[in-house]
Amino acid sequence: MASKVRPWLLLLSLVLLAAGAGLTPAAEAEPAPTFDDNYVKDWGNLQLVSQGTEADLTLDQSSGGGGFRSKSLYGSGFFHMRMKVPSGYTAGVVTTFYLTTQPEEDSTRDEMDLEFLGDKDGVPVTLQTNVILNGITKEQRLHLWFDPAADFHDYKILWNTYQLVMFVDDTPVRVLRNLSGTVPGYEFPAKPAMVIRASVWDGSAWATDGGRTKVDWSRGPFTAGYQGFDVSGCASDGGGTPCDSPDLWWNGGEYRGITDEQRAAYERVRKEHMSYDYCADKDRFPDHVVPIECSYV
Repeated sequence: MASKVRPWLLLLSLVLLAAGAGLTPAAEAEPAPTFDDNYVKDWGNLQLVSQGTEADLTLDQSSGGGGFRSKSLYGSGFFHMRMKVPSGYTAGVVTTFYLTTQPEEDSTRDEMDLEFLGDKDGVPVTLQTNVILNGITKEQRLHLWFDPAADFHDYKILWNTYQLVMFVDDTPVRVLRNLSGTVPGYEFPAKPAMVIRASVWDGSAWATDGGRTKVDWSRGPFTAGYQGFDVSGCASDGGGTPCDSPDLWWNGGEYRGITDEQRAAYERVRKEHMSYDYCADKDRFPDHVVPIECSYV
């Protein structure tokens, strides 16, 4: 007569065999960083959703928009944010992700911006990148190869002692090498304390058609989503490792210049998608004496 096998004993045996064979359940994934880990509300209309893993900034006529900033100041890093800009008719609406010295109102500040300039129905959003050095703005504009309002995309700023590179996903769209040590008069953002900021606000005075097309409040509210609140940066206000240390991965050899593949992608962006470059603005530089960095693209 066959002996009876108790079900619980069989289950225990299978668990022990799986453990001995290394077939234990996979470790749970690290939880996504939340807004409160590294950022605080700065002003206006901000709402946290998805258990704090997304921050929505909304511009309407009553709020005037909203913004947030990092808790720390940074001296170098590879900063990123996943963003989805407002959709539909967004003329006059400006959506941003940027780093800036403090106070932001300082006329001699340094700043590096990704600014999305909304537009009328059927007209693509413009991405304006700014490098502001000692208060002087040097801007470029381009139309992206996708709709930034349709889904979230990665926007990144690599800033170290070797270069400043702005990326859309993994494609460089703005590159500034640091040649300040070898080229007289060459400027590079080197002030050691930058705060990360993001905002949505009313740029009717200038953002669309040179300010001729304003925000249409009847088409609002206008909401931008932000995700990805981890920060790969050297906190300049926390002591410890110097922010130019090669021990920080974003200062390593592969981040001291763009690769040949990245260079080719960057040249395609400049050729096929760029609509404005301050270096080529004849009205701005009627005597054709452009800033020195324009000769080192």
